[in-house]
Amino acid sequence: MITRTRYIPDGKDVLKKLPLIHHLEAPYLYYPITNQRCPEGETCVVFGQFVKVGEVIGTRKGAFFEQPIHATVSGEVVGHEMKYDASGQRVNCMIVKNDFKYELHESIQSRTDDAIAELTKADYVQIAKEAGLVGLGGSAFPTYIKLNTKNKIDIILANGVECEPKLISDYELMMEHPEELIKGLIYAMKAVGAPKGVIAVKKRYNELVERLRFSLNSYSEYDIEVVPVGNHYPQGWELEAIESATKIKVPQGKLPADYGIIPFNVSTLQSLYHAVKFNLPVLERYFVISGDGVHNKSFKVRIGTPIQNLITLAGGYVDHSIPKTLIMGGPMMGSNVSNDDIVTTHTATSLIVQNTMLLDEDPCIHCASCVYSCPVDLQPVQIMNAVKAKDKDFLKTLAVNKCIECGLCSFVCPSKIHLTDYMRQGKRILRG
Repeated sequence: MITRTRYIPDGKDVLKKLPLIHHLEAPYLYYPITNQRCPEGETCVVFGQFVKVGEVIGTRKGAFFEQPIHATVSGEVVGHEMKYDASGQRVNCMIVKNDFKYELHESIQSRTDDAIAELTKADYVQIAKEAGLVGLGGSAFPTYIKLNTKNKIDIILANGVECEPKLISDYELMMEHPEELIKGLIYAMKAVGAPKGVIAVKKRYNELVERLRFSLNSYSEYDIEVVPVGNHYPQGWELEAIESATKIKVPQGKLPADYGIIPFNVSTLQSLYHAVKFNLPVLERYFVISGDGVHNKSFKVRIGTPIQNLITLAGGYVDHSIPKTLIMGGPMMGSNVSNDDIVTTHTATSLIVQNTMLLDEDPCIHCASCVYSCPVDLQPVQIMNAVKAKDKDFLKTLAVNKCIECGLCSFVCPSKIHLTDYMRQGKRILRG
């Protein structure tokens, strides 16, 4: 009998045991001038100019917002070069030659607790905007826009579920810096006037639940609780995490803020703490290299670090005679990239390298596994057929835009059909 697939192997236990390498020695750092949310951008420095850590060196421009680009090392601006970003797009990057001194820019000034206590909502919004904070769970949505809501907010949700296989960035953050997460959560609560905070993590991680609860003992004056949620996939999906952790059901297509709750990724909240307390932009991210085609290693690196450097530090590829498949992100929702000439960005936390197995697609056997497993009740095969026919009206009828691109339809398909790719194509057809 065909049933809904909810539990998938995640491969995290082995990766969590890897020693963490704090890599600061990249000789050159590369900063994309554009990204998926910001198709335009410009620089505000010239070749030969010396820049410092945290200094604004350019601006990315989206449809309704702008995002500053910050240097994550000190050194000399030496040029531009085309590189791949986390989405697999080739983008123009500004290059800074690292002088290994890590001199802080004059704008990086710590705030006292008394000064923070006096901050208004407008202050928090401006701090998040100037620091260029975005959703670090992968959305890259500007944090300041979320904080600037006009709705009455009752709960701030810190989403630490991280349900995608092979990803351990949020887990490592919460284990290493639980107090920074908690303080960032408190700042978010103060910014929007929310009386309650909730931290959602997988219930299988008993050690993480206990560590967070122990850390919360120092903040008993705040109404914050750790809520263990399900271990299934995609439990980390925003709307499912909200319902599991708070019992608030937000219909798909509606804003959580309209229901009195704002969700943030836990890494985003840590970045808010750094911005408020030290006036720092996001400088570093956890990054793991995994898969059977490469030596596995876990890093903490400066944003702008070439991933080729990390592969070399990890020990290189395994068996060069076998072709490799490279995936930026997780195996379910990540992006396939054509080579390793990639740089780390705000939302890049993983590279998976697999020894390629060439699997031919077989015809659909109409088993309905994809239908049973879809968390938003779509009909993936029907959508695939509509994509092949380029039938816009049928794609609208089938509500392809509801797809959250979780990858389950491709994962469960016994015919090895890349259904998630068809979902993405369907969305592009409707946008075109």
